[in-house]
Amino acid sequence: MNAQLQAQKRWDSIAKPLHSLGLLEDLVVKIAGIQETADVCIDRRCALVFCGDHGVVGKDVSQTDSSVTAIVAKSIAEGTANINLMASAANTDVTAVDMGMLIQVPGTVDRHVGRGTEDITEGPAMSRSQAEEAIAAGIEQMRVLHEQGYQIVVIGEMGIGNTTAASAITSVLLRLPPEEVTGRGAGLSDAGLQRKIAAIHQAIRVNKPNADDPVDVLAKLGGFELAGMAGACLGGLKYHIPVIPDGMIPMASALVAARIEPAVLSTILPGPVSKEPADRMILDSMGLTPVIHAQTALGEGTGGVLLLPLLDMALKVYYGPHTFDALKMEAYTPQEELE
Repeated sequence: MNAQLQAQKRWDSIAKPLHSLGLLEDLVVKIAGIQETADVCIDRRCALVFCGDHGVVGKDVSQTDSSVTAIVAKSIAEGTANINLMASAANTDVTAVDMGMLIQVPGTVDRHVGRGTEDITEGPAMSRSQAEEAIAAGIEQMRVLHEQGYQIVVIGEMGIGNTTAASAITSVLLRLPPEEVTGRGAGLSDAGLQRKIAAIHQAIRVNKPNADDPVDVLAKLGGFELAGMAGACLGGLKYHIPVIPDGMIPMASALVAARIEPAVLSTILPGPVSKEPADRMILDSMGLTPVIHAQTALGEGTGGVLLLPLLDMALKVYYGPHTFDALKMEAYTPQEELE
C-alpha cells in the first residue's frame, strides 16, 4: 500500500465523520505522498524568502522605490521583520536569499545572479542563461535545506516591483489580458494601477515572450527572485519537500515551475489565496484549492506560515488516540448518494 493510501486509511480509522477535516485531511495525505511515508512529520520547517530588485520600478509602477527591498531584507536577516515574528509563533526558521538585490545585505544567503533586472518595458529582464542560473540556484537552496533536515518549506519573496513582473508572467502563461490579472500590489492608486497595466502591455509588446516556453517568459518578464522561487518549487519535487507558495508572486513562480515540469503540482500545498486577482486564477488553472481566505497581501512568506499551525492541529488528530477501535465503535463507512 502506498503512503497516500496508508494515510487515508489512518484518517478513516479516527472516530469522526469521514473527511470531516476537509482540505486539511487532503493536505496531510498529499504530504504523505511527497514524503513517501504515512508517518508524516513537519517538525522542521523553514520560510525561504527570495529577494530581488526590478528595473521596471523606474516606470513608477510601485508605491516605493527599490531601496525598500534591501531595508526589509536586512530586517529579515536580523530576525525582526514581519515574517520572523509570525514564523516564530509557528516554530519556523526563516532564511533570506539574495537572488539579485541592488544592494548586498549582510546575513542573507548570497545566490545573486545580477544586481537587479533590466526594465522589462524596454527589453528582457534578464538573459535566458541568467534565468536558468537563477532556477538552478533555487534548486540548490532546496538541496541545502534537505541536507539540513527541513521537512516543509514556505516560499516567500521580497522585491519592490515584483507584482508587475509576476502579473506579466501570469498574463502570458494563462493567456489573459493584463487588465484581468493585475492588482494594486502594495496599495497603488487608480492612476498607479493604470501605469502598471500599461507597463505590462508594453513589456509584452516589446519582448514578445513565447507562452509555450516558460523559461523564455520568465527571462523576458520576470525577476531573479521569481526564477529562484521557480527553482525552489522544482527542488521541492526533487528532494521530496512539500512547499507552500505564499500568495500571487510565489504562485506565479510555481506556475512557471509546473509548466517546466508538471509533476511539480504534486508537491505544492495551496495555503493562502491573496487579494491579488491573479492568485485565484493561477490556483484555479493548477487545480489547487486554497485553505486560507484571509485576503493577505503582505508577502515575505507571511501568508504561507499561517497554514503550518492548521496542519499541526490536523496532525494532532491524525496521530491521536481517538479511534474507532479504541472506543469500540463501529467505523463510519461512505454513504451512497441519494437518488
